[in-house]
Amino acid sequence: MMSMRLTRIGSKNNPAYRIVVIDSEKPRESEAKEYIGTYNPTTEPAEVKIDVAKAQAWIAKGAKPSQTVQSLLTKALKKTKPA
Repeated sequence: MMSMRLTRIGSKNNPAYRIVVIDSEKPRESEAKEYIGTYNPTTEPAEVKIDVAKAQAWIAKGAKPSQTVQSLLTKALKKTKPA
């Protein structure tokens, strides 16, 4: 089964993450199927960049987002919807 989760790319004491689609049985730092965004929690406010179309396509194919990725997707969707 495919999952959408974070993989760390930042240096020591400076975390930054990529949002990736990967086989759920593989370790965190394994080769990802596709990179769909980035998350930098050290900036104020936290910087989140997600390709929402790719994320929705993977969810339609059966990929399950982790809790953190799900909350980031929800925030990204709220930003992109017109008021």
